[in-house]
Amino acid sequence: MPHPRLVPEPIHLQLLPGRFTFGASTALKVSPGAEGAARLLRTLLGPATGLPLPARPDGSVVLALDHALTGLGEEGYGLTVGSEGVLLRAARPQGLLAGVQTLRQLLPVEALAAEPVSGVAWSVPCVQITDTPRFPWRGSMLDVARRFQPVSYLRRYVDLLALHKLNVLHLHLTDDQGWRMPVAELPRLTEVGGDPHGGAYTRDELTGLVAYAAERGVTVVPEIEMPGHVRAALAAYPELGNHPGRSYDVWDRWGVCDTILGVHDGALEFCRTVLDEVMEVFPSPYIHIGGEECPTTEWHDSPAARRRAAEEGLPGPAALHGWFMERIGRHLLDAGRKPLSWTENGADLPPYFTVMPWRDADHGRTAVRRGHPVIMAPHRTTYLDYPQSASPTEPPGQAGEIVDLRTVHGNDPAPADWSPEEAARVLGSQVQLWTEYVPTTAHAEYLTFPRLCALAEVVWTGRHDWSGFQERLRHHRTRLDVLGVPRRPTSAPEPLLTPTS
Repeated sequence: MPHPRLVPEPIHLQLLPGRFTFGASTALKVSPGAEGAARLLRTLLGPATGLPLPARPDGSVVLALDHALTGLGEEGYGLTVGSEGVLLRAARPQGLLAGVQTLRQLLPVEALAAEPVSGVAWSVPCVQITDTPRFPWRGSMLDVARRFQPVSYLRRYVDLLALHKLNVLHLHLTDDQGWRMPVAELPRLTEVGGDPHGGAYTRDELTGLVAYAAERGVTVVPEIEMPGHVRAALAAYPELGNHPGRSYDVWDRWGVCDTILGVHDGALEFCRTVLDEVMEVFPSPYIHIGGEECPTTEWHDSPAARRRAAEEGLPGPAALHGWFMERIGRHLLDAGRKPLSWTENGADLPPYFTVMPWRDADHGRTAVRRGHPVIMAPHRTTYLDYPQSASPTEPPGQAGEIVDLRTVHGNDPAPADWSPEEAARVLGSQVQLWTEYVPTTAHAEYLTFPRLCALAEVVWTGRHDWSGFQERLRHHRTRLDVLGVPRRPTSAPEPLLTPTS
């Protein structure tokens, strides 16, 4: 019997003799607290199998929440499949949701189809699995500011993350080129800033996405850029900037715009108003406030900014960046949330921030030594907008690096030469998909896969078995085929893959 080829690979898997077959009479025995996992199992298997999987006291598929299983942590699970039944156990609901995804991968690949499939025996091999993740933060950032994506696609993206036991969708909602987050008190943000490259979300769409993701074990973490990357906001409300009387347009170019928020009271109040609504929509413990790539030329040129720096006892306008982040970070802390930001060097943010090093992996070590919780996101190993190869058939992408599958697989968020104390501050890692060069959802998935599978392996197991991963990925690719995820093209890209500005 072939060994199950799962992605990510479970921590412990023992193959046993025999198989269990789901049939029309198969029922679920659901313990208190396991109802969400039962709903998810029905939702995922129903379209292809047509199986109702009703709840009955004598059900042969047991979903059990047992708080005494403390060794499994928040997201671990135990799965036992025998020829007469299935037992899925966890200490927390999140663990049961992860186990459901494993059970889904054990079934024939046709189980992932969106339409009824006939003539397939819905059987799984008998196994004993004990599984816990290495890191609590396992994510993917999707930039919907540069290229708006409808909420229907965000739900599909959540499903793809959950299949791979990734538990964070980091949603980049605002930037120079677009503002997608509705704020009731500031309607021009989406009326003006939401127009280029697509549109904006409604509050109901976003709250619905949050609920949809939570049912699959995924937390949506919002990012609202400040004090830089705000040209779309300034186009809507130019008084937030550093030049009284100046008007702005939403930026129609890529790169870093040099227009930034002012540091006057009105700009700070704007940020607090926006973040208050963000916190109403997104219950995530973490709120991302950008913070990176903030040119300070405007502050040096602004009499008001120079005056603010002097009043605050700062050495100069450049120090206003840390001052700004401190005030916004405290606002989030006072609301019971954790401020999260990109770090330029590992030492540029208040000590209570959770930080994402992106320029260099060494900045992560600098940050953990300062006491920051860290989510590793170095561009050389996690940025999916870089080409996957040097082949001339690759679609256009960011210049400067090649980030191939093996590079992502080789990423280690907490390297072996770090001390145990340093490694303990690493929450995990995520990939980033910036969308300047990503005009379609098909292109987004082409860039995401199979590199996302490699990241899932790294953050769940921590193993770097390249040959074993490749072998399992060959079978996993058939699952992605059923889900309609594009394969890498074998010829030059079509015009639709050409970036537009």
